[in-house]
Amino acid sequence: MKIYQLRSIQRLPISKQEAWDFLSAPENLKTITPDYMGFDIVSGADRKMYPGQIIEYVVTPILGIKTKWVTEITHVQQGEYFVDEQRFGPYSLWHHKHFIKEIDNGVEMEDIIHYKVPMGFLGQWAHPFLVKPKLQEIFEYRKNKLTELFGKI
Repeated sequence: MKIYQLRSIQRLPISKQEAWDFLSAPENLKTITPDYMGFDIVSGADRKMYPGQIIEYVVTPILGIKTKWVTEITHVQQGEYFVDEQRFGPYSLWHHKHFIKEIDNGVEMEDIIHYKVPMGFLGQWAHPFLVKPKLQEIFEYRKNKLTELFGKI
């Protein structure tokens, strides 16, 4: 089975601490997720992010079908990066790295996601016209929302 990668980079005119405080707070994920996704945190977001944290969400990615998504925060380097991995959900594999680095006049945030779609050949067939465009749309929404909240370099 093929493992796909999505990479997103954004620069914002905020401090590294502001970026970290916002991005590492699980409750802010709802703010940067399109409303049509029906994103709701069910449990696990009541503490500051830490390795081993389990966060349970409900999302409605396509066709109004509610899906439970459970992620684990597997790595945290305070102010630098964190990694979330799907434990249960819509993908066969989901490994999402979030990096924050200081640049002139702000920060650069980089997301690197490695993922595998379910359903074998059928999932691979649907990837280029269903899964990949949906993920790109979600990350474009995030970029626009973060620009709206914090401005643009």
